[in-house]
Amino acid sequence: MGISHAPPDISPVSSKDGAANPSDPAAVPAPPLKALTSSATRRTRVPRWLRRTTGPVLLVVVWQVLSATGVLTPDVLASPGTIARVAGDLIADGSLPSAMGVSLQRVAAGLLLGLLVGTTLALVSGLFRIGEDLVDASVQMLRTVPFVGLIPLFIIWFGIGEAPKVAIITLGVSFPLYLNVYAGIRGVDAQLIEAGQSLGLSRWGLVRHVVLPGALPGAMTGLRYSLGIAWLALVFAEQVNADAGIGFLMVQARDFLRTDVIVVCLIVYAFLGLLADFIVRLLERLLLQWRPTFTGQ
Repeated sequence: MGISHAPPDISPVSSKDGAANPSDPAAVPAPPLKALTSSATRRTRVPRWLRRTTGPVLLVVVWQVLSATGVLTPDVLASPGTIARVAGDLIADGSLPSAMGVSLQRVAAGLLLGLLVGTTLALVSGLFRIGEDLVDASVQMLRTVPFVGLIPLFIIWFGIGEAPKVAIITLGVSFPLYLNVYAGIRGVDAQLIEAGQSLGLSRWGLVRHVVLPGALPGAMTGLRYSLGIAWLALVFAEQVNADAGIGFLMVQARDFLRTDVIVVCLIVYAFLGLLADFIVRLLERLLLQWRPTFTGQ
């Protein structure tokens, strides 16, 4: 007659009141889903666009309060309400849209020429050692010269028309684009080059499929810097015997001590620069989808 053995009891050890032993991991209840998602809900409760606009709105509110209490007098800085009214008048009579059109044409021309010059020099210097020997030293020397200091020479060379204004913007745009594209080319991982060579890519194939895509993030960064400098160069360029443009409105307002018109022009400069930066960031998202990046927490 065989001896039968009962299977061992593997149920969780219970306390006297019937509760499960808390030392057993299987007996510990899982945290509710609501508790796990509460922190994420708190983070996304406020829309990001609202958080980003909070700072400028608070700045305008403080500005209006200081103007209403007399801390900021109109001859020092006009109130936001006055500036909004003046902006409406400038738009209604067509002077502000006309000035914006002229300034945008100057920036577009200088930016295109600067992109062409800066990118070409960066490709020559970054892809070829002899190009680096011939180009890089001269560019590094010229970029230390303030482009604003070259305005008298540009006036002598090109006169007082549109040419010196476009030349100033072109010069300001070229250097940051050159530096970032050059750094992007030389910063491509050497292992990627070796992998491309092992796959049988030609020299042009390496440049097209490895080097240029690897340098694209640096090029986008240089483009963002160049756009900011383009608007800065435009401010100086439109002080050179301009008869149209946003800078021309600022010069007239300075002569008549119109701080409200000056602030309107500065706000237009700021919004145009912000719009240009937004466009470049959209290009980054489209062209750099292959590159995972950290977007903050």
